[in-house]
Amino acid sequence: MSAEDLEKYETEMELQLYREYRDVVGLFSYVIETERRFYLANDYQIEARNSAGEIFFELTLRDAWVWDMFRPARFVKNVRVVTFKDINVEELTKAEL
Repeated sequence: MSAEDLEKYETEMELQLYREYRDVVGLFSYVIETERRFYLANDYQIEARNSAGEIFFELTLRDAWVWDMFRPARFVKNVRVVTFKDINVEELTKAEL
């Protein structure tokens, strides 16, 4: 497979992912970004934790969709993310959709 073929494949995968996002965004209430992933979810919980003086966050999502073109199934019932980085949560309004 040439570099051009690989680039074309990745571009097509990203386009398919965007189309899926556009189709499902109306089913969810929140957009949640971590340093590694982008999620849509209907319910979330964030807890700050302290371990040996280090602060980290535990994020739990229920009824979620994951922006990841390499996942065969992007709808997930439960997700647990542990991170030392920022978490951005935005509530979607129907006007934004």
